[in-house]
Amino acid sequence: MKTITRLMTIFLMTLTGFLASFSVRGQVNAEVEYRPRFEWRAGYGELLSSSASPSFIALQRLRMSVSYQTDGLKLKFAPQDVRVWGDEQLSSSTGVFGDEASFDLFEGYAELRLWENSWISVGRQQLSYDNQRLLSGRNWNQHGLAYDAVVFKTIAGAWAIHAGASWNSLKATASESFYLSDRIKSLNFLWLKKSFGETFDVSFSHIASGVTETDTTNTMHFKQTSGVYATYNVGSFSMKGNFYFQYGKNQVGTEVSAFLVDADASLSLGRYKPGVGFSYLSGNDEADSTTENLFDALYGARHRFFGHMDYFRNMTSHTGGGGLSDWYGYLGYKVSDNISLKNTTHFFSLAQTNSNTPDGKALGMENEVELKFKFNGWGALKAGWLFYLPTDSFRQLQGVVQERFPNFAFVELTITPTLF
Repeated sequence: MKTITRLMTIFLMTLTGFLASFSVRGQVNAEVEYRPRFEWRAGYGELLSSSASPSFIALQRLRMSVSYQTDGLKLKFAPQDVRVWGDEQLSSSTGVFGDEASFDLFEGYAELRLWENSWISVGRQQLSYDNQRLLSGRNWNQHGLAYDAVVFKTIAGAWAIHAGASWNSLKATASESFYLSDRIKSLNFLWLKKSFGETFDVSFSHIASGVTETDTTNTMHFKQTSGVYATYNVGSFSMKGNFYFQYGKNQVGTEVSAFLVDADASLSLGRYKPGVGFSYLSGNDEADSTTENLFDALYGARHRFFGHMDYFRNMTSHTGGGGLSDWYGYLGYKVSDNISLKNTTHFFSLAQTNSNTPDGKALGMENEVELKFKFNGWGALKAGWLFYLPTDSFRQLQGVVQERFPNFAFVELTITPTLF
């Protein structure tokens, strides 16, 4: 690990020094993020049987971002090292020496000005839009999520418009190579946003996601997702919501008809911020087996929605394809300018039942308590404790008859200094 860190430091110092020497009219910025997190897992992600033992793990992310920007060009390079403490593969009886697989490129792209208010970015970059329901950087995951894509960006009157496309391959070949059918081969999107004064924003999205039929064929089917996201803020009242409809064909060529809806409303009452919300992701039932009714959240955030215990990351396996309904409420309290406390409670149930799900829809309740402390401009501490009260239906989905009390606790330190 020390060797990798030193090489990373030397390389980045050389790169930034080189860019700075030529930045007569441009600006060079260098930022670092170090984020260790300590987790007590006694049911995080999956129920533990009563005979299983909880785990305690420490994991971290070290990311450095170097950017160079002029009026017509922006370059960004962001390598990162992500690891679980003690996971090094290079070791001997007297010590550990690192894990080369933990070092990768999070972002690396160029953004060029085409004409006034219009840009095009090419390379590995984050695609994060609206509430990150369909395209997200997935920040809870220490690795994060970035995309190899070409994105056109422009401002036309009161509208912001982005259009992006990607084409993925496993390797460079002379002829068309096969691609894994559980990954998106081609991701293409159009996003438009308009603000109506200071109170109301609305955006429209369309995503065409193509996957190959099998791992050994090039036949590709496209799933289309269209929808709207809106926010409304007036005085102490805030509301946001989205609706997305999915159609086209799934990976095996079956017709798709599915939808996703979210709604959230909150009030700011001095130090208190109460709120309620609802999320519904449609699922399959037995009435129409010729149509796929399970909504695919594509590359959207997982941890942000449907509970921080992360029981519902993959709707096909985690709900038996039945989809999910989530009613929740929360109360935030601002202890001081730097300290805040929040409690959130979720009530989960299946959207539909089918031959792969239990007969009962109710899945249980999750409660989350989270404390945030921002101790200065470059550092913050976050801690949380979560627990889940499962139903027999949820136990059946998880394949656990008798579980340990499901709970999860974590402490996360984030340090983000700007070097220059």
